[in-house]
Amino acid sequence: MDTSDFTDAFDEWTDAALSRLSDNGGFIFEYIRWLLEGLYDGILWVVQYPPFYVVALAVALAGWRLVNVWFAVLSAVALALCFSMGLWPQTMSTLALVMTATAFVLAFGIPIGIAAGFFTVLDRFMEPGLDLIQTLPPYIYLLPAIALLGYGPATALVATVVVAMPPVIRLTSLGIRMTPREFIELGEATGSTPAKMFFKIRLPFAVPSIMAGINQSLMMAFGMVVIAGIVGSGGLGETIYGSIRTLDIASSIDGAIAIVVLTMVLDRMTQSAARLGTGRTS
Repeated sequence: MDTSDFTDAFDEWTDAALSRLSDNGGFIFEYIRWLLEGLYDGILWVVQYPPFYVVALAVALAGWRLVNVWFAVLSAVALALCFSMGLWPQTMSTLALVMTATAFVLAFGIPIGIAAGFFTVLDRFMEPGLDLIQTLPPYIYLLPAIALLGYGPATALVATVVVAMPPVIRLTSLGIRMTPREFIELGEATGSTPAKMFFKIRLPFAVPSIMAGINQSLMMAFGMVVIAGIVGSGGLGETIYGSIRTLDIASSIDGAIAIVVLTMVLDRMTQSAARLGTGRTS
């Protein structure tokens, strides 16, 4: 059976829908772009304004507090390596992109995950959509974002939020559902209000799973931010993309090292924060 006619019709419908959406809702997407880039610029200013040694010292202190003194020293040395390679602005730009995207992921993902944990029907309804998001190639989310928002950090942020959202939704929902039944019955027997049962019983049991979701979303955000370098997002992703286009192998390796440093530092710190949070709620 020849399906070319159907494919052509579907492609035309998709292009027309995007064009109508862009033409009729242009002011909405301009506002979204302004909001995303404004928040990103603010976070970028915070991390780029201090000298690199101030940021490295702050990361070392946080690492010492969350992990141990050896991790603190290694983190400071690793960040100094990024500075010595001449990639400090790009490293901070990548950090700002990840922090901005993660803020949106948590602001929307955790409440959605909580709702899915309470309502099984909602969880089952969202499951195929989350599977689809995690299965499709990450590049696919850049195309409609480019059509509606143009090139730049806003497009990278939208694509990154979409890619990084599923883990925190899934694991938050799982954490809410993991509350032992006997504790729920105990809360009901003592006359606890739904709000008190949530904050005193359900949420403490869900914290380990929620923190694991945050860590996974953070790692997904790092991966997507690098890919999004092709849309002019700035940061290390754009550095690596530019190196690939010019076959500058040395620069691409430098960028990759800086990304690995940033990812490993934040990954270890968030894992330790998750363990500390679990200990306080146990």
